[in-house]
Amino acid sequence: MKNTIGTAVTLTLFGESHGASVGAVLDGLCPGIPVDESHIRQALALRRPFGAISTGRVEPDEFSMISGVYRGKTTGAPLCILIPNTQQNSADYAALPLRPGHADYPALCKYHGFSDPRGGGHFSGRLTAPIVAAGAILLDMLARKGIRIGTHILRCAGISDRAFGDERADIEALSQKQFAVLDDAAGEAMQAAIRLTAANGDSVGGILETAAVGIPAGVGEPWFDGMESALARALFAIPAVKGVSFGDGFDLCDRTGSEANDAYAVEDGRIVTVTNHGGGIGGGITNGMPLRIRIAIKPTPSIRVPQQTVDPVTMEQTTISVPGRHDPAIVHRARIVADSMTALVLCDLLTQQFGTDGWRDVCNSV
Repeated sequence: MKNTIGTAVTLTLFGESHGASVGAVLDGLCPGIPVDESHIRQALALRRPFGAISTGRVEPDEFSMISGVYRGKTTGAPLCILIPNTQQNSADYAALPLRPGHADYPALCKYHGFSDPRGGGHFSGRLTAPIVAAGAILLDMLARKGIRIGTHILRCAGISDRAFGDERADIEALSQKQFAVLDDAAGEAMQAAIRLTAANGDSVGGILETAAVGIPAGVGEPWFDGMESALARALFAIPAVKGVSFGDGFDLCDRTGSEANDAYAVEDGRIVTVTNHGGGIGGGITNGMPLRIRIAIKPTPSIRVPQQTVDPVTMEQTTISVPGRHDPAIVHRARIVADSMTALVLCDLLTQQFGTDGWRDVCNSV
């Protein structure tokens, strides 16, 4: 029963969707890292539901850091973030049969009926709130080293956004947007499609595209602890993620080697690749080019459309129309979670490579 990820920099999650609080413990941070609470609030706001395209459960996410921070900087001790739950409605989950698409049945098998089932309990997307709060600290750490991360909705409800172009400029533009698209017209069409689907009691999925710039070449390990391996493990932990690919991913399968390879060149005195089909990674190790990841997000499983299921108490087949407040799409809220998990992996691997003293310039920055 383990809820921790990372090697040098680790993140541990705790809490349940309808419990008193959810939270996270960040450990392994260098002492002296600046912690800007306003940046944590901004990140949590990007995850927060809004309008008819999101759930009606809107938590204020008034967090507190109960250890690991003193006078606005990390102490080097474990940093614990606590976020109270205040808007739960547990009556919606009284005596529900198994919900298709959820963790209800696997959790029943693993925890023998002792886990908290309300709102998905410990499996709920509610636990992405502390991930985002912790991620805001890590994103700031990376930004102070010139490493920037951003995610946009590449596709939702069959509608496509444009792909990344100038990654650094696009990442900056996305940081200002609640609905993270690079083409605003495509974003409006996506939101209209989500609202229509919600009106029908159903839900939609989508694809996120994440980019990271400023990462030095040579980060990651061969074989089992490579950059791709670490990122895939972290990103698959996000609820609703069903696929992760790097660079051009599955599109490479239909190309020849001459079309798929990234040729090398010299630019401003450094080695670069002419293309970036590999997404900034070779042999599990970064090559200094922008990191590119695509993440498949399935439709939200809680829907009003009747579905066949089983009552685990009576062992009889029945139907279910899930009551309560649910997201008709999760992809727009998951974008900051993808940023946060990517930041965690980068901070972890950079610390493994250069040690905690590799962050001393961050501690001394303004």
